[in-house]
Amino acid sequence: MAEFKEAPAGSSALTQTTVWLENRFPTAFAEYKKHLSEYYAPKNFNFWYFFGSLSLLVLVIQIVTGIFLVMNYKPDANLAFASVEYIMRDVSGGWIIRYMHSTGASAFFICVYLHMFRGLMYGSYRKPRELVWIFGCAIFLCLMAEAFMGYLLPWGQMSYWGAQVIINLFAAIPLIGPDLSLLIRGDYVVGDATLNRFFAFHVIAVPLVLLGLVVAHLLALHDVGSLNPDGIEIKAKKDPKTGIPLDGIPFHPYYSVHDLIGVSVFLLIFSAVMFFAPEGGGYFLEANNFIPANPLKTPAEIAPVWYFTPFYSMLRAVTSDMVKVLMVIVAGAGVLGYLKAGLKGIWKFAPLVVAIAIEAGMYAFDAKFWGVVVMGLAVIILFFLPWLDRSPVKSIRYRPNWNKWFYGIFVIVFFVLGFLGTKPPTPTGTLIAQTGTLFYFGFFLLMPWWSRIGEFKPVPDRVTFKPH
Repeated sequence: MAEFKEAPAGSSALTQTTVWLENRFPTAFAEYKKHLSEYYAPKNFNFWYFFGSLSLLVLVIQIVTGIFLVMNYKPDANLAFASVEYIMRDVSGGWIIRYMHSTGASAFFICVYLHMFRGLMYGSYRKPRELVWIFGCAIFLCLMAEAFMGYLLPWGQMSYWGAQVIINLFAAIPLIGPDLSLLIRGDYVVGDATLNRFFAFHVIAVPLVLLGLVVAHLLALHDVGSLNPDGIEIKAKKDPKTGIPLDGIPFHPYYSVHDLIGVSVFLLIFSAVMFFAPEGGGYFLEANNFIPANPLKTPAEIAPVWYFTPFYSMLRAVTSDMVKVLMVIVAGAGVLGYLKAGLKGIWKFAPLVVAIAIEAGMYAFDAKFWGVVVMGLAVIILFFLPWLDRSPVKSIRYRPNWNKWFYGIFVIVFFVLGFLGTKPPTPTGTLIAQTGTLFYFGFFLLMPWWSRIGEFKPVPDRVTFKPH
């Protein structure tokens, strides 16, 4: 048994309580030191580093508000919509809880998208942080599932028909598609069984997985250390006496207090939206979702919530003509791989064999199936980013200047795809979406080539930091 510490004579009640707790729960204090007071983070974090802690804050908001909503929600197809109206109109404070939850869903994706873009800019996915990035992408995928299932629960028109459209997409998968979509629905149409399944997953199963992934993400991050805007490993330069990184500062109290600035600004914006524009101009809460679900009346326009629309736009972009274009691209990639891969012996023909196999599959299955594949790959490809980026430097600060423009175009294309996903398809819109889809995948698939070209700036030995 460890020796008990004694509080100094005449110490305050707070000190005595702290010593009493530390004697009886030393593990908690050891973890506090490891992950907060003695976890050294780079001293040059900037604005972009707010969004990790803000994502964690929104997760807490969603869990707490979700608990209160579940107290009055009825997961029954005949009662669900009425129970949401009851929460909004009759439950004391119910309206603000519901708006916090609905606004929080969009805020969560905004924070996560910005957090991921920061990682993309500064190379936070590069060695030795591959696992941190993979856990982060898994969180993103889990968050999409959580949001999709939660979207059905209000049982409004857009909830019902949006779920109907998305679930039916799984039917396009060869062999297992019809059975898979039936398994997800729990019935031959979206109904009470679907609502109960989605409720169980949204409230219990997915949040447990999400929390586990968040913990894994943070533990993996603290094991390898945080990267900084310069892309320099601060652990490489330590004080020879103390072993503390020369360019590091304790996360607590410096960044824990620093993050309060971001939290304060975020809560101001969050509150303004929640009180004055909870519908978010129809993007956070659609008008059709204030109408009870009617299986006999299809809305004029069916579109998912804004945070899914870039991927939905890619799904719709894959037409039969687009498949032909993709077949030409795959054939060209196979020939190029054969000529340039530098493989020996029988392996030299591997790129051609793979290309022929993909071509056969593209010919055998219809465009709807390949649209589902493209939509899925648009997310899955993010997992492979640590191995696609071959740049000799991590941070965009020391890459060629044209890289910044390239990243800017990528962001614009993503926004355009998102906007097009909210609108009915038109020939012009489809052509733009197809071009944007090709650019999106080209950005990642060609990264092993374009990330190495150009003139790179010298990376300093120590982080650059201007105190303010």
